[in-house]
Amino acid sequence: MAAGSGAQESRGSLRTSLGGLTTRGRSFLAAGVAAVLCAYVLGQADLLRVGMLLAALPLVCVLVLHRTRYRVVASRRLAPGRVPARSEAQVQLRVDNVSRLPTGLLMLQDQVPYVLGPRPRFVLDRVEPGGRREVSYRVRSDMRGCYPLGPLQLRLTDPFGMVELIRSFHAYDTLTVIPRVEPLPPVRLAGEAPGYGEGRQRSAALAGDDDVIPREYRHGDDLRRVHWRSTARYGELMVRREEQPQKARCTVLLDTRRHAWAGSGPDSPFEWAVSGAASAVMHLLERGYGVRLLTDTGAQAPGPDGGALEGDSSDTAGLLLDTLAVVEHSDEPGLATAYDAVRGGHEGLLVAFLGSLDEEQTATAARMPQRTSGAVAFMVRGQLPQETERQRTRMLRESGWTVVPYAPGDPLPRLWRQADPAGTGTETGGGQW
Repeated sequence: MAAGSGAQESRGSLRTSLGGLTTRGRSFLAAGVAAVLCAYVLGQADLLRVGMLLAALPLVCVLVLHRTRYRVVASRRLAPGRVPARSEAQVQLRVDNVSRLPTGLLMLQDQVPYVLGPRPRFVLDRVEPGGRREVSYRVRSDMRGCYPLGPLQLRLTDPFGMVELIRSFHAYDTLTVIPRVEPLPPVRLAGEAPGYGEGRQRSAALAGDDDVIPREYRHGDDLRRVHWRSTARYGELMVRREEQPQKARCTVLLDTRRHAWAGSGPDSPFEWAVSGAASAVMHLLERGYGVRLLTDTGAQAPGPDGGALEGDSSDTAGLLLDTLAVVEHSDEPGLATAYDAVRGGHEGLLVAFLGSLDEEQTATAARMPQRTSGAVAFMVRGQLPQETERQRTRMLRESGWTVVPYAPGDPLPRLWRQADPAGTGTETGGGQW
């Protein structure tokens, strides 16, 4: 992923250059002024010459650095620009000297959020005219999110270390840290059609001749698609319509209510649920589903209507992962808005990652399977009294949900198998009540 680039000219205002005096430069200047005053009082000519030399050296460095005219161009490259949590990304910086003069000593510092690690600093020796230097560093975050990198700061200094000027580039990049995605086993979920969404395509392909709806022949149509019975009936060439199989759909519901989750940090139940939602989204997209992401606030992705994007499913996957990278807790009181979104359409499989539910929200969730072909709920455990959690789990199961209790740290692939009523869902341990 290419970063933004920009050019900086080393020259600035003289006042800014004077403000760039380092501790060494200020010390030399102060010592020189003091020596000149003492020489004047004591009448010592040699001390006067020494004081003038001490005072002149930092001022000459300021003037030389101020009048130096060279231009440098910097660029940044991320590899990759989208990285899972707890994984590293490499950032490569490149500096080109596009002026006719060699540079002095250059110090680079990139602005990096503290969650990605310490700010990287590099020292570059003299760069010849038309030359370039490349350096790299790595960043890593345990927390998902979008983090800005930059702007890059260039520190100019003289050979004696008397003056240090800072120039900042304006371009910056964004590193997207997405939730961790775990590969899930191919199981049959409750209410899922055979073949993971292929059942409807097969039924359309096996439709008999009586089900064909012909249309008029158009220039370029394959003559092998001519429907002769309809042609004889209407007196003009008619062709079979291309099969338009209905794509299997799935809604992944993520409960983001703040009071429904306990704890925070990368190992919290909420972060487990976000990672689980990301894993489910990727798995279902690979199985050929049209997937939408829904939260308790009613926000939907990839679009306002929750419809899948046309074209490559990787576009949909990228958009959904970017959405999950920045999802935060909501102040929504309940699941009523999410229920309205589920009831409003998009019939198909429903996979939900739920926090703790009170009695009212359990009743709301119990009505959701009415508009779906199947519903699977991964429900956090350990945040309510055990008997209360059992009662609410039983209520959801009686309403049509396949409930899989979980706790942070439980392996998602094993829990995913438990969502298959005919498979390994009868396993004991790790979340079964």
